[in-house]
Amino acid sequence: MPELRENNIPDVTLNNGVTIPQLGFGVFQVPEEQTQRIVEDALAAGYRHIDTAAAYRNEAGVGAAIAASGIPREDIFITTKLRNGEQGTALDAFRNSRTALGVDYLDLYLIHWPVPSQGLFTEAWKAMEKLYAGGEVRAIGVSNFLSGHLDTLLEAAEVVPAVNQIEIHPTFQQQELTAKSRALGIAVEAYSPLGQGADLDAAAVQSLAARHGATPAQIVLAWHLAQGTIVIPKSSRSLRMRENLGAAALTLTPAELAEVTALESGARIGADPAVAAHSQM
Repeated sequence: MPELRENNIPDVTLNNGVTIPQLGFGVFQVPEEQTQRIVEDALAAGYRHIDTAAAYRNEAGVGAAIAASGIPREDIFITTKLRNGEQGTALDAFRNSRTALGVDYLDLYLIHWPVPSQGLFTEAWKAMEKLYAGGEVRAIGVSNFLSGHLDTLLEAAEVVPAVNQIEIHPTFQQQELTAKSRALGIAVEAYSPLGQGADLDAAAVQSLAARHGATPAQIVLAWHLAQGTIVIPKSSRSLRMRENLGAAALTLTPAELAEVTALESGARIGADPAVAAHSQM
């Protein structure tokens, strides 16, 4: 069983022994000028895991919020990601992100997308292994890596990725990929865990929310947490942030979990990693 933090958020232990709060806060599509305020609100609400990326262009706001919070650096888990167009210059890209965040080290650094048409993600991984070996980052991982991408990476890798962050929500669960990742010792992290809000309207989710006196988001997040998946919901509203944290206290029965699982429709919201090649510059 995951250990509980002071805010009752479970910790997941990664394959190198590093622990990560299972319920974190994402800042995808948070405007740069609003990031510091929103992240300060998230930290005040009790989040201790913040997920950003160079491509989001809001790392500096995240760093400013962390500095202003007064919370010890070691109590906050910071993830950022390598921009696609910088896979060939990963060392410089990492250090630019670290500078923008205003920290001495990062907790987790991810390759944002494989971009197979570039053929650079293995090269980027070797650079990240150097950062990991040098203690500049506590764990390294990938995002949006499909089964074949993992196979290619592992043929050359000395370090098995700690995390694979992929799109997962009730209507798009990627069960085979999550099972393979876990079998390889790679923790699974869900982005768009609420289906960007669309999955909250499902009749099963609404019914379970009424049954438990919970919000629909709490039901979906509790479903993720019960499977051991790391989740990073986003909200700009302080009340919603706090409500989402409440999912950690909600327990669904096996039958109730199955109701949510039955919503699978294969409906991807984001880009397909098999072909996605946006530069994110």
